[in-house]
Amino acid sequence: MPIEIVCKIKFAEEDEKQKEKEEGDKESLIEEPARPRSRDLAAFASASTLHGLGHICQSGRLGVRQTLWAFAFLASLAFFLYQAAKSALLYLEHPHVMALDEEAIREMVFPAITICNINRYRHSALTDADIFHLANMTGLPPKDRDGHKATDLLYPDPDMADIVNRTGHQLDDMLKSCNFSGENCSSRDFTVVYTRYGKCYTFNGDRRNPRVTRQGGMGNGLEIMLDIQQEEYLPIWRETNETSFEAGIRVQIHSQDEPPYIHQLGFGVSPGFQTFVSCQEQRLTYLPQPWGNCRASVQGEQMLPGYDTYSIAACRLQCEKEAVVRSCHCRMVHMPGNESICSPNVYIECADHTLDAAVEDSQERCSCPTPCNLTRYGKEISMVRIPNKGSARYLARKYNKNETYIRENFLVLDIFFEALNYEAIEQKKAYDLAGLLGDIGGQMGLFIGASILTILEILDYVYEVIRDRVSRVLRRSKPPLKKPSGSIATLGLEELKDQSPCETLGRHVEGAYNAGILPNHHHRHHYPHQGVFEDFAC
Repeated sequence: MPIEIVCKIKFAEEDEKQKEKEEGDKESLIEEPARPRSRDLAAFASASTLHGLGHICQSGRLGVRQTLWAFAFLASLAFFLYQAAKSALLYLEHPHVMALDEEAIREMVFPAITICNINRYRHSALTDADIFHLANMTGLPPKDRDGHKATDLLYPDPDMADIVNRTGHQLDDMLKSCNFSGENCSSRDFTVVYTRYGKCYTFNGDRRNPRVTRQGGMGNGLEIMLDIQQEEYLPIWRETNETSFEAGIRVQIHSQDEPPYIHQLGFGVSPGFQTFVSCQEQRLTYLPQPWGNCRASVQGEQMLPGYDTYSIAACRLQCEKEAVVRSCHCRMVHMPGNESICSPNVYIECADHTLDAAVEDSQERCSCPTPCNLTRYGKEISMVRIPNKGSARYLARKYNKNETYIRENFLVLDIFFEALNYEAIEQKKAYDLAGLLGDIGGQMGLFIGASILTILEILDYVYEVIRDRVSRVLRRSKPPLKKPSGSIATLGLEELKDQSPCETLGRHVEGAYNAGILPNHHHRHHYPHQGVFEDFAC
């Protein structure tokens, strides 16, 4: 019958520490069997798509070949960084270019035409009170009804709006003939507008229902004959700010979306000539910040009553009005708003000086940037003299005037489109983000053979290295586990019989113990490799 002998062996602390270390390593291998060790730099370089790195980071000592590859790689990297920096600086400058294109269409909206007589007040329409109140503006001496200088006459307070409207040149008297694209027109097709020249008139100013033209060339636009009425021009007694030496009209061609600013943007037409104005519509598109300085129209914004879109002319009128109201506590007749209108004396003493100062300081006080979408009209002007001898006699009989009057007062204005096309002038980005990324990508591939995926490879390698280092630090800081170290050995009786005592003892170092193996033997014997033999029990 087989007999089993169970022996319990208890070792000293030195053996316990050795076993705890082995068990800890075994547990770490069991807990994280799939976690690989972080790749070294040589392994990463050999597998990376970054050109040249695999020739530099090789195992072994740094040789001549590796040194040359390192210099070549660093030089290519320096060239790439230089070119990339140049591209980035160019992008930060936000350059732009102008693109010009010409497009033909079947019909075009005819522009608004504003005309003003250079003379503001008709001499025959001025009353004694008007002359008295306008003395500082016109230079005419005040007088009573007998023609004597008034010294103590009292007149009611003047109404500047009424004076301008009543004494300005009336279109019914000036307009002798009107034709638009072969159809007759009249003064009813014009609307009254007030400017620095007083009472003016605008043709085709309704932006909701503008007139269109379906053919270009002379005779397919607006053709009008005007009598400028030089006999109504004011005589000059003395020079003032309002004194004018010219005779004729001022004309401005503009879009229906902007008010006339004729005293600065208009051109003159002289009597005794037929003036041809060939127009070319230009549609301009500008870029906002940071590529340009244009100002976009805000939905619902109203710079001036009746004008829903932003324009430079509307901005300037509004700015001038604010300056005059701030200084003079009133507005001029041509300025929009509900404020009270300045009197003639305030015109001279305050308003005119304020406007002159506003023009000089317009860059500082009044900033009117260019709108992002703008329509303007290029002009080519030519003229011929009228009338000839035959037509002078005919016109004199037709309008009951003499030939000299016809030559000195009559003019013909012909405005038309050169062709049914327009110029599209667009401001475009010369270097955008797509161009920057394309340049950097091309330079990266040319100099170092890298791409976006190469950058991801480098980031992935850095992440693995950092994760491995952090894991090692955390594993070292974990306290060791305390476990009782015991060992139970089971031996069969036949195995004990087969092994002689000499063989068994021979496995130990000589002098480890010289007594027989006895139960509950408490004498301490030392093993050179396994520690202290404390207890042996069977």
